[in-house]
Amino acid sequence: MSLEVLATEPALEYGLERFFLALVVALSVATLPQVFSWFRQIPYTLLLVIAGLGLALFNVRLINLSPELILSIFLPPLLFEAAWNLKWSNLKKDWIPISLYAVIGVGISILGIAFGLSQTTSVPIVIALLIGASLATTDPVSVIAMFRELGVAERTRTLVEGESLFNDGVAVVTLSLLLSLPLEVQGLEAQSLLADLIRYLGIGIGSGCLIGFGVSFLTQRLDLPLLEQSLTLVSAYGSYLLSEQLGGSGVIAVVPVGLILGNFGSRIGMSPRTRVIVTEFWEFLAFFVNSIVFLLIGDQVPLESLWQNRGAIAITVVAMLAARAIATFGLGWLSNRLSRSDLSWRELIVVWWGGIRGAVSIALALSIPTVLLQRDLITATVFGSVLFTLLVQGLTMKPLLGALGLLGDQALRQQYAEAIARQTALKRVLQRLQQTEPQAEIDPAFCREQVQLIEAKLQSLTQELAELCDRQPELQHYALESLQAELLAIEADTYAEFVRSGQLSQELSPILRETLAFPTQPPAIAD
Repeated sequence: MSLEVLATEPALEYGLERFFLALVVALSVATLPQVFSWFRQIPYTLLLVIAGLGLALFNVRLINLSPELILSIFLPPLLFEAAWNLKWSNLKKDWIPISLYAVIGVGISILGIAFGLSQTTSVPIVIALLIGASLATTDPVSVIAMFRELGVAERTRTLVEGESLFNDGVAVVTLSLLLSLPLEVQGLEAQSLLADLIRYLGIGIGSGCLIGFGVSFLTQRLDLPLLEQSLTLVSAYGSYLLSEQLGGSGVIAVVPVGLILGNFGSRIGMSPRTRVIVTEFWEFLAFFVNSIVFLLIGDQVPLESLWQNRGAIAITVVAMLAARAIATFGLGWLSNRLSRSDLSWRELIVVWWGGIRGAVSIALALSIPTVLLQRDLITATVFGSVLFTLLVQGLTMKPLLGALGLLGDQALRQQYAEAIARQTALKRVLQRLQQTEPQAEIDPAFCREQVQLIEAKLQSLTQELAELCDRQPELQHYALESLQAELLAIEADTYAEFVRSGQLSQELSPILRETLAFPTQPPAIAD
């Protein structure tokens, strides 16, 4: 055995031990809400951050949270899973406000934070700009996980998720260009910045679309669920690596891959069973990676350094919230004027307060070269600001949504969906029993007994659904939405079958979306 192998084996074993320890702690935290009901009031992701802080207090460091680990290993699957589940129709409706927030909003945040720091402290303007660039991006890992857990209304979630998915590339390229100033490589020119930004984003989007459509047409010729599931995993990491190699944004590249495969590839190339298998796989992977990421964020906080730089952190937080408010309400007003987005003030408040920072901001701060003299100030300020958004904004998000009347009814919808699923399944079982021909080896009395039992359960479920709809009239509107989605899915699956059989060269655009006329508001309840 070579000396190189012998030298790396202890390090590998130690790394695996630390990773296993982090996983055990994360899964232990996941069980707390099941044992102690009080913990159910705190989102799971925030519980992990708090647990990580507890470890940091005792100086227990699990894994070194490097920028490479965040951007190259953790972020691609999380971005892909979020984009896979993001409906293109929802994104298309609000593409103007999302684009404004993801591009112009990042610039406003950078300048606002830099102005606040440079005018009220002795921090040089270049360092203030680097802090602003690190904190300008809202983190998709933090935002998406929390909003789903709280059951935020679909449109509000689309706005915040869409912005979070697309603003990373803008912040990353801005930070890389700003780093040239303190290192005296080149000056900051607006024309060069714009050209590099377009190139960076263009390569990312282009490579992502290329892989997304390529894999979509490849799955069209396969009917192997495990292989198709593996292809989605390869697509997530492959798009990131390809874009980085070409000089583009790997983070941006993963987003179109997820959008294309989730909204197009899964429809034309995957059977309903395969789509369920792939979706469940990505839900598991997102839960797994989220558990590690949020625990490590808390575990990596430099507590002593935070206290030493508390003044700069406080000013940064105030400037960050002020700049976020200017960007949110100003661009929201502009979007309403340009596209009649009809963004309400309630939605804008949630978008403002939901601008949570997380792993991406930490990765950007840690990626700053160690030769920079004030790097410790940057990392401490970014860590402190991220911690504020996660704990203060995160813990107050649920009460805010409840006060604004925007808290989703996911638990109620899930209860209704489960009752409908049971009812449908029992009806199919009953139909099978009633169609069973008499057989010598099967006692007819047994079949009659089973039919009676199932009919009794069906009657109980029907009564349960009726009582549920009486207590919650909004479920009538949800039932219509579910029916519309089911009809559209049937239409899409039919077109996909024709494409797979070779009778059509491409999938037809849905006509039911324009034909189905369901009411947009819940039916009026009679007195």
